[in-house]
Amino acid sequence: MRKNIIRGVYAGSFDPLTNGHLYIIKEASRIFDELIVSIGVNPTKKYTFSLEERINIIKKTTKNLKNIIVDSFENKFLIKYAEKMNCSYIVRGIRNESDYEFERIMRNINGDLNKNITTIFFMPPREIAEISSSFVKGLVGPEGWEQVVKKFVPGPVYELLIKNFSN
Repeated sequence: MRKNIIRGVYAGSFDPLTNGHLYIIKEASRIFDELIVSIGVNPTKKYTFSLEERINIIKKTTKNLKNIIVDSFENKFLIKYAEKMNCSYIVRGIRNESDYEFERIMRNINGDLNKNITTIFFMPPREIAEISSSFVKGLVGPEGWEQVVKKFVPGPVYELLIKNFSN
């Protein structure tokens, strides 16, 4: 008898993937039979890394987690993507009060659109709680940035940042 697979989706731009994202991926992978880490593509947004680079970084960084599926979607609400992928859960991260307010509103809207998909929240530990992709990108450039950024991103992301932005 085949059991029902419990599947969640964790979506973001991951431009770049941070240690905060990785924390959430690892924690969520312990809960679900399958976790889809999906890159949401916004055609109006300018990205630092291509979709292919971001997919490869996530695959490389999560290669030891056997229940991770890396995917992407475009021009679709996350709740509709979750439906399409047969996910019972949407995974979101909360770093601070403003994240909470935004995510609370989105959870309620998603709940209105589909009551069968539950949003769950993870909070990263204090030492990485304030790190965002925008924050990391903002650190790149000034003298010594390499050592500062290194503690906030997984190894494969660091290597790509060095390759693309070191003199």
